[in-house]
Amino acid sequence: MSDFYHSDGARLGFSDSGSGLPVVFLHPTPLDRDYWRLLNQHLSNVRALLPDLRGHGISELGPDLPQGIFSRLPEARVLTMTRLATDVLSLLDHLRLSAAVFAGCSVGGYVLMEIWRMAPERVRGLAFICSKPQPDTEANVAKRIENIARTRNEGVTHLFDEMAVILTGEAARNDHPTIVTELRSHMTLPANAYVAVQTGLALRPDSVPTVASIHVPVLAIAGGADAAVSPGDMEAFQRAPGGCTFHTLPVAGHFAAYEQPRTVAALMTPWLRQFPA
Repeated sequence: MSDFYHSDGARLGFSDSGSGLPVVFLHPTPLDRDYWRLLNQHLSNVRALLPDLRGHGISELGPDLPQGIFSRLPEARVLTMTRLATDVLSLLDHLRLSAAVFAGCSVGGYVLMEIWRMAPERVRGLAFICSKPQPDTEANVAKRIENIARTRNEGVTHLFDEMAVILTGEAARNDHPTIVTELRSHMTLPANAYVAVQTGLALRPDSVPTVASIHVPVLAIAGGADAAVSPGDMEAFQRAPGGCTFHTLPVAGHFAAYEQPRTVAALMTPWLRQFPA
């Protein structure tokens, strides 16, 4: 089932399928919720809740994003991790769910850290796939500013063409020649939303100290060929006091759950069994 709900002035889309344990899946940017489609075909006894993050897919960006809070681009509107987390918690309210297990890739994982800080009582478990708790380095921030300038000059088409290749593992590109085209077709983020997302990512806080407060079970799956998040970055999740099950997929890129859906599902399935439906 595909439907809409409202959060802080925006109409946001989501899908709700399957039955059993509620699991909220948060996709990476600039992709939409279709990122999780293949993975969910290999999961059972799961009620899969897949929102399109604000500005992505069929979800609106909304009219009232803050401006002037990123000093290096004071004119830019900012989509903060707090706003995205509020949207996801609003989805739980809309569905009358008191709590759920959450899974996130890349920015989806950064939003999970914010959800944990805001409402830990609504979190039963956290699965991070190609996401990290560290903030941006200066080099990362500089690259985001460069890409924002590029977007303003030429749009997002060529940038997204490059991202679809760079962020997909070479093994997946070789084994599945259509995978880049498939992923690229779901990079529909408009330029203004891209700018807002990138400024929000540049401003996200250091979540490494937050890891030390996570008392629910954690699953961390890293891609050994991930150009954006290294297995070393993700090892920080092993400090979570609730326990961390850690895996590295040696040849997976940043889009590991789409590149290797059967493998990721096989890792998630036994971990999910610890949570009663």
